[in-house]
Amino acid sequence: MTTNRIVRIVAGAFVLLSLALGVQGSPMFHSVNWLWFTAFVGANLFQSGFTQFCPLEIFLKKAGVKETCN
Repeated sequence: MTTNRIVRIVAGAFVLLSLALGVQGSPMFHSVNWLWFTAFVGANLFQSGFTQFCPLEIFLKKAGVKETCN
């Protein structure tokens, strides 16, 4: 698995989890403040599309995860 794929999986999981915790109709509802985390993940994905800077990707590279499939 590559860094790009892991970043997408983790970001998607964070968005789904924070929506489940932040939307009042959800059975997992905790607080609407979890929606700020959803916004943070979205903003980070948006800026990384332009700047190519993603903290999780840097961490994964240092952990030895491959950047591309070879």
